[in-house]
Amino acid sequence: MKARDLSVLLSVILIVAMLIIPFPGWLLSFLIIINISLALLVILTSMNMKEPLEFSIFPSLILLLTLFRLGLNVSTTRAILAEGDAGKVVETFGTFVTGGNVLVGMVVFIILIIIQFVVITKGSERVSEVAARFTLDAMPGKQMSIDADLNAGMISEQQARERREKVANEADFYGAMDGASKFVKGDAIAGILMVLINMLFGIIIGMMQNGLSLQESASHYTMLTVGDGIVSQIPALLISTATGIVVTRAASDGNLGADITAQLFAYPKMLYVAAGTIFLLGLFTPIGILLTLPIAGLLAFAGYRIAKSKEIPVQDEDEVEQEIEMDEMKSPESVVNLLNIDPIEFEFGYGLIPLADTNQGGDLLDRVVMIRRQLAIEFGIVIPVVRIRDNIQLQPNEYRLKIKGNEVAKGEILLDHFLAMAPGMEDDSIEGIDTVEPSFGLPAKWITEEVKDTAEMYGYTVVDPPSVVSTHITEVLKQNAHELLGRQETKQLIDHLKESYPILVEEVTPTPLSIGDIQKVLAKLLREKVSIRNLPVIFETLADFGKMTSDSELLGEYVRQALAKQITSQYVDQDQLLKVVTLSGKVEKMVAEGVQQTEHGNYLSLSPDISQAIIEAIAKEIEMLSLQQQTPIILCSPAVRMYVRQLTDRYFPHVPILSYNELEANVEVQSVGVVNID
Repeated sequence: MKARDLSVLLSVILIVAMLIIPFPGWLLSFLIIINISLALLVILTSMNMKEPLEFSIFPSLILLLTLFRLGLNVSTTRAILAEGDAGKVVETFGTFVTGGNVLVGMVVFIILIIIQFVVITKGSERVSEVAARFTLDAMPGKQMSIDADLNAGMISEQQARERREKVANEADFYGAMDGASKFVKGDAIAGILMVLINMLFGIIIGMMQNGLSLQESASHYTMLTVGDGIVSQIPALLISTATGIVVTRAASDGNLGADITAQLFAYPKMLYVAAGTIFLLGLFTPIGILLTLPIAGLLAFAGYRIAKSKEIPVQDEDEVEQEIEMDEMKSPESVVNLLNIDPIEFEFGYGLIPLADTNQGGDLLDRVVMIRRQLAIEFGIVIPVVRIRDNIQLQPNEYRLKIKGNEVAKGEILLDHFLAMAPGMEDDSIEGIDTVEPSFGLPAKWITEEVKDTAEMYGYTVVDPPSVVSTHITEVLKQNAHELLGRQETKQLIDHLKESYPILVEEVTPTPLSIGDIQKVLAKLLREKVSIRNLPVIFETLADFGKMTSDSELLGEYVRQALAKQITSQYVDQDQLLKVVTLSGKVEKMVAEGVQQTEHGNYLSLSPDISQAIIEAIAKEIEMLSLQQQTPIILCSPAVRMYVRQLTDRYFPHVPILSYNELEANVEVQSVGVVNID
């Protein structure tokens, strides 16, 4: 155990000992001086801190110091009543400080009690209670503000974590201060009761046990009691004042002394007014000018010096700022910073500012947080922070989404309208502005709020503008999730998996597979809308087959087969029925024969005529299923699945291509079409 930890434990044991064991007068005097020193140290520390959390131990420290002071009161009371002597310090405060007059001592003690109990303690208790209540009420808003700054890219994940921790610590601190202020109040009440008890029983003991007269007993014991009361109330007053300073302290860049001097003397002209008032007070009253003139002169001189120090030409300040900007532009770092590209950017015209402005009821930032959570749950990928900003180059109601600096989607919305999508044929009785739903390309109308209820009665799906934008962002990010997963993001996923499965990760990377190899496999899965959230199963497969091959295409096929249960549940209906379009044996044979093997991997090489014929046959089957309002799914043998994907990727990127090995045995497969060519 460290020496400082041991010293705190010994101090607590000492407090317990003071309550039980009689201490000699010299030791009590030593402990009383320590008590006063600690109180001075506490109030000086509270004045020099910049924000309350710098003194976060203060609530617990109040309890320990209060217990220490009460232990001293018990020991001095025992010494006064038993021996008629409580040490040199108590005697000095009872005679020297009060001038040897008992009544003066009583008045001083009562004044100290009034100041502490009525003024400082009462105010500190109220401020602590209000601060604790307001801090707890403000917690949700502060958390939302942190999330908004994180989504806007203004802070990093680490900074957001630190700010959240600070918000939680502030709530805990002010809650603890609310309770600690009750200790200070109780200490003041206990001090009054102890003085009354000491005086009463001191007089009785002096008369009945020590044979003193009433006057002698009252004089001796009252003097000691008053000395004991004053010597305990001075540290208590300092602690109460420190409590008030801590709970009323607002966070700033300087300590209390710096803030007082900076803010109290912020207006030099007011010092001239104060100086003139003090001078006139001495000139027209019996106080006399000899007393007020030096003070008035000092105030006037201070005002003059402060005013002179603030007379910095504005032009000079502007020139300094321009020089700093020029130096920053000339530095190499300023050019390097221009090379940074945000992973995801959402830009909008000035007419859509209410979408992101929380003061105008905008909740786009909160929706982006939910989108990131949704994609993490659905696809197992942590989407980078979305940079949200307005762009005056766009049309007022236009927005666009960029990924790695390239525009991937754009749209236009009307904030004062609703987007209505018909369930089938549109009804001409619903008036609106014809448009296209941006996420899925469905025909829709922008309708006013007056028409909203009527449209819903006719079966229209009515969506508000923020939902239209958030849905569009979600779908675009799903389609481009594979582009957002780089080596750095893959390393983060691997590190997260390593916390729970360290042996599994060590068996896969850095040998036989590098982070780049793993990233290619995961990106391939995401490209085909296969979730990578089940990383343990993926890494188990990579551990089994990674030693056989490093071809990301083949490894991706092995992983897909290992995720058969997941892929099956993704496409099968409630009746465990899967309607698919199959490839004829002839087509599969053509694809298999068109595979070219090279040392860098295998790829499909078909003649243009055959490729075109297969694509047209697939397009025909997809069109027939779309007319029947069925989702097209192509099923083929495992040997040719990835090559069929390569063939159709440019023309039908959203059509799932499954193999027989990716389906569970309990699934009933129904062929609703066959891809064949003549």
